[in-house]
Amino acid sequence: MAVADEKYDEAHKLKEAGDVEGAVAMWKSILEEHPDHSITHQALAVYLQKMGQNDDAIKHALKVTELIPGDAFSFTQLSVIYQRCGKIQEAEDAMEKSRQIQAAS
Repeated sequence: MAVADEKYDEAHKLKEAGDVEGAVAMWKSILEEHPDHSITHQALAVYLQKMGQNDDAIKHALKVTELIPGDAFSFTQLSVIYQRCGKIQEAEDAMEKSRQIQAAS
């Protein structure tokens, strides 16, 4: 995963420099070789939603919850993505799952 982490960092630098589309393209290329790289899915969820690609954003946010099912933050992020995509019931359900995970730990 070290290679994926390095490429992720390169993509993050592109995003910081204002090249969001370049960063998104690089993040997508990471997943071709490392489909379970969770932070790449997290980044894509956020930036695809900002770019108006809601279905893909949700897909990536859901993938994070599959990869890290016991991580409350992943469900909080999913909730935020759902909310920004206008899916209020799904957002509430994801936030409830986040609360359940937090309460159990």
